[in-house]
This record gives sequence, C-alpha cells and structure tokens, in this order.
Amino acid sequence: MDTTTASDAPAADLADPRFWQLPAPDRAAAFAELRRLPGPVYFGERAAGGRSGGRGFHALVRHADVVEASRTPAVFLSGPGVTTPEPARWVRFLFGDSMVNLDDPRHAQLRRIVSRAFTPRLIARVEDDIREVAARLVDRVERERPEDFVTSVAAELPFQVICNMMGIPEEPRRAILDQVNHASEHTGVARPLRSRLRVPGRGLRALARMQGMVAHLGRERRRRPTDDLVSALVTADVDGRRLTGRELGAFFSLLLVAGVETTRNALAHGLHLLTAHPAQRALLVGDLDRHLGGAVDEIVRHATPIIQFRRTLAVDHRLGGPDGPLLRAGEKVVLYFGSANRDEAVFAEPDAFDITRSPNPHLGFGGGGPHYCLGAHLARQEMKVLYRELFTRLPEARSVGEPELIPSSFDNRVRALRFAF
Repeated sequence: MDTTTASDAPAADLADPRFWQLPAPDRAAAFAELRRLPGPVYFGERAAGGRSGGRGFHALVRHADVVEASRTPAVFLSGPGVTTPEPARWVRFLFGDSMVNLDDPRHAQLRRIVSRAFTPRLIARVEDDIREVAARLVDRVERERPEDFVTSVAAELPFQVICNMMGIPEEPRRAILDQVNHASEHTGVARPLRSRLRVPGRGLRALARMQGMVAHLGRERRRRPTDDLVSALVTADVDGRRLTGRELGAFFSLLLVAGVETTRNALAHGLHLLTAHPAQRALLVGDLDRHLGGAVDEIVRHATPIIQFRRTLAVDHRLGGPDGPLLRAGEKVVLYFGSANRDEAVFAEPDAFDITRSPNPHLGFGGGGPHYCLGAHLARQEMKVLYRELFTRLPEARSVGEPELIPSSFDNRVRALRFAF
C-alpha cells in the first residue's frame, strides 16, 4: 500500500501557512479527516509567496504512526533538522547543534552528560524553588491584580525556575527573556514580506546574544564552580567528555525556548480550559490531591503545546509493518502530535476535556524514544505546583474571554490571556 497524495486528501493543505490561521475547530476537523484515510498524505511544501515548490513531506497524524517514528530513531532521523524549515548549515555551524537535531551516538553522548548533571540534590532544590517562585507569583497577583495571565504568571514561572536552576544572575534576566521572545517569535509563523525585510536576522541576533551570555557564564563557572546546573554541565566528566562552550549555549537556548515556551502555553491553555469547563474545574478544586496530576496530563493532551516535529527517512521503510505504506530513504515525515492526541483509536471522546481520563497515553512530551522530552518531569511539577497555589489561594481565578493565539504550525502559542479572580 502506498501513501496518499495531496490530490486524494481533504481540501486542507498542511503545507499552506493559511491552514494554520484557520479556527482551531476547522483544523481539528481536517486532521480527523486525514486520520480516516488509509495512509499518510504527502504534501508539497510551499515556496515564498505561497507557491507550491520544494520538497514535501508525509503527514503522520495517527497515534501509532507518531509513536513508531519516535521509537525507531535509526530509521527516522532527527539529524537533518526537526523544525520547519530545517536550520541552515551555517546557522548550525555558528551556534552549535541543538540536541533535538542530533542522532546517536552524538545525541546519546550529550544526553548522558546532561542527565549526569541533574543530581538528586539539584532536583530536590529545583522542586523547592518551584514552590517558592509559584508562591511569590501568586502573592504579586493578589497585590497587583494584573490583567494578563501569560506575562504575569505563565511565562514568569518557568523562566525564573530555569534561570535559578542554571545559576543566571538577576541583572541580565530581563534581557535574556527579551532574547527568548525574539528568538522564537516567528517559529512556524508565516510572516509578510514587509515584516521579513524590516527585521532580518532578528531571531538569530537574539540567539547569538543569549548564547554569548551563557558562554561567558560557563567560562566563569569552570574557573569557580558553584552549586548550579551550569557548573555541573561544564565540569561533568562522562567518558572523558564535558559540554563545550558552544554545546552549553545550544543546550541553554533549547532549555529556555523549549522549557519556557511550552510550559507557558500549557499553563495558559489550562486556565482557559478549566474556565470553559466549569464541571471539570469544580472537580479539580474540590480535591486537588486526587485530580491535579490527571488534570495536568489532560491539559497537555488537549492543548499539545508542540504541534509538530519532522524526521528524515534513513532507509526505505514500511510504516506499521510489512503491508504498510512504503516511505523512501531521504523522504521527510512530519509528526503531528496534536492530531495523535485526538486519535479516536486511542482516546474515547478525544475532543472532550476530562481530567479523570485514564489511561491517558498522550504524546504531549513526544512519542517516546531517545528524544522524549528531558523536561517532562519539570514541566509537570511546575504546572501542578502553580495550579495548587493558585486554586488554593484564589479559587475563583478564571480566564476572561478567549486566549489571544499566535498562528503557528509549530507550537500552540498563547500571546495573551486576560484573567480575573
């Protein structure tokens, strides 16, 4: 069985930037239709101006297919790049390779170094810090009554926790947060030509500044180590290797952009989902100890902060077994986590928001395998602690109106969310 071509697929074109500007229910309906087709659909990627051109990709929209691609890394390679478009070679040479864009053995080696740095002592200190930061943020909410949940709470919690964990001094933090926002503001977003001409390389300049800051800090920590993650990363010795300055910068950028953006968006979507589903909210607030863990996983499933990653076929491969559709070496596939998290074959009533859903094998942190999210435990802890603090002290906290979303094919990004209590 061969894959389905776009001409046989629904009218929606996943390679067209205009698709990602459609209302969420329309996009969900398009993915549901794609899941009913016999095989993954091939879409031709769009060139500048929306014209069809360039190399295309097979859309993996079913839960089983996304899991297979995630857990077969020797076949489905990350090395050419997991984002759309793939990072240019000169960018990777200049800034170093992010772990998400590496395959084994380099990926395994870097992951071992990073994992070794996360000692039990460091993890315990981070969990204490999450509680302190969450309490301080809710104190400020009570005192200042801000209107936007994203800037006052959802973005601040993961950013402050990561900076504390890395040992980033207070003074440059505001500048670093600005760099994070600039580095990620156009990922997966179709920009008009006028905007592209106005701010050429803005994201790359932000990335360079951010990596320069942490490289300087890394040099200081090599000379005078302290009890923080940067010190652990630049002094850890695993098989005779430790992180170089460029590797440290790439890891820091990944940690900040991925850790801050994804948790921020999950927290904001979660507050809105709990507001839009008052029965689920009442269930949660009525017994936080019992339902908080399930609520966090259901929020991550329902919102799916990262929409997609791509892979490149290393060899010819039949998806799902010997009778499955044939994918050719060198072809691209895109793993649509949001679609997999609504797969009717896995989730009963997949569009429903149900904090008691069990089991809940969502792919919000990836489909497993070597690239499963390193920060999954941290993100879950941040969400649980923040919601516990918020709903214990301000049980009437709720979103006001709809979240202001940024159209993107990469992440389910919330620009702003008004809230009250």
